[in-house]
Amino acid sequence: MAGAGDAGDGGDALSGASERRCRARLAAAGAGGAAAAAAVLVPLCSVRGRPALLFTLRSRRLAGPHSGDVSFPGGRRDPADGDAVATALRETREELGVAVAPAGVWGQLRTLPDRHGMTVAPVVANLGPLEALTLNPNPEEVSDSSPGPLPFPRQPVPLAVVRQVEEVFTLPLAHLLREENQGYTHFRTASGYGYTLPVFLNGPHKVWGLTAIITELTLELLLPGRYRRKTHVPPQKASA
Repeated sequence: MAGAGDAGDGGDALSGASERRCRARLAAAGAGGAAAAAAVLVPLCSVRGRPALLFTLRSRRLAGPHSGDVSFPGGRRDPADGDAVATALRETREELGVAVAPAGVWGQLRTLPDRHGMTVAPVVANLGPLEALTLNPNPEEVSDSSPGPLPFPRQPVPLAVVRQVEEVFTLPLAHLLREENQGYTHFRTASGYGYTLPVFLNGPHKVWGLTAIITELTLELLLPGRYRRKTHVPPQKASA
């Protein structure tokens, strides 16, 4: 098994040099200027010294199309939110009880549409070691279908949060980089082949849809050249 500092397994992804490079790349892309109807936080973290991404499982008790989905913390923009960063930080605080310092925000990935056409701004931030955050959903309000204990210490989460989030889990970057944990789905349209989207497998839950696309963009940002993109959308043909 690779060690925490193994660059080939992404062990250097949260280093100071990597952070400076990623911040510069995100700033140069200028995605922060694009307005979006919603925002998510892409939570970088470390678990026992290993770089990882944090995901949530939306409660199956929720009404609506995102019930039971693997996602990043986030939601619709509030009129009081100054920008996408403010939305992502507020939603993370409400869902997970975690107050992310603005200094921990690295920048914003490009805005993407969800499956219903709503524009979503992914905001990349480093939460630091999860051992210091001690998350723990309330077992009285959360389904007991979790495959096992969370890989970090625990703390209570407010009741309103638990109704939205059924489970919190992490996937190490080393796991996401292994080809046996990567897949893809081909979608067809009436005219034949449509497009291909990534899927990440063999964790507590399958990561798919918009969350998988954002995960792919994050891997490309953190580890250029070490991840082979699965997303493929053919160019639109000009109408006659």
